[in-house]
Amino acid sequence: MKLFSFWRSLATYRVRIALNLKGITPEVFEVNLPQGKQREADFAKINPMMAIPALIEDDGTVLFESLAILEYLDETHPNPPLLPKEPKARARVRAIAQIIAADTHPLIVPRVREYLAHEYKIDEPGVLKWGNHWHNVSLKALETVLSGSRETGRYCQGDQVTIADICLAGQAAGASYFKADLAPFPTVKRIVDEVNKIDAFARAHPLQQPGAPASA
Repeated sequence: MKLFSFWRSLATYRVRIALNLKGITPEVFEVNLPQGKQREADFAKINPMMAIPALIEDDGTVLFESLAILEYLDETHPNPPLLPKEPKARARVRAIAQIIAADTHPLIVPRVREYLAHEYKIDEPGVLKWGNHWHNVSLKALETVLSGSRETGRYCQGDQVTIADICLAGQAAGASYFKADLAPFPTVKRIVDEVNKIDAFARAHPLQQPGAPASA
């Protein structure tokens, strides 16, 4: 199995967590986003959206989009499970994950930030303000969902780690980059602090990857 990754990629962070939880160690290939390596022809053949992560199975099957990869890994390596068995609980977990991976993260990825800077001449503080705004919108929604539900337990869904927790860890890492404080969102912060105690999460953190700076 081959994983196309970059240390700072939050979407790849999600996949690294799942791989660690499942006990899978892929061969890792760096796709340097600031250098534009994702736009080179060889990688564009792997993922036409020119985004990471991408995962290539041993039989040559190419997988992309982090949520699709997470569910694929869960279906092919079912222990430990990353989705509840009960349909309503599964839907809730997927919804929480999509608040992050579908509604928030696409607004702050490198290609969006580059477009804001190059096409609209928004300076770096303005781009950071953009990212901070969308993180706070998401964090408010997540806090409401998590704090107001009896389904929330030690983690997003009871006491089982799910793809919702995986995505929440990525949300927290992105919030740190864009200077969005977790303190006003105590339920989110509590769950993030809890999952960060898990070795599979800690080893997957962006700052623990090759090429990462010594501190954020």
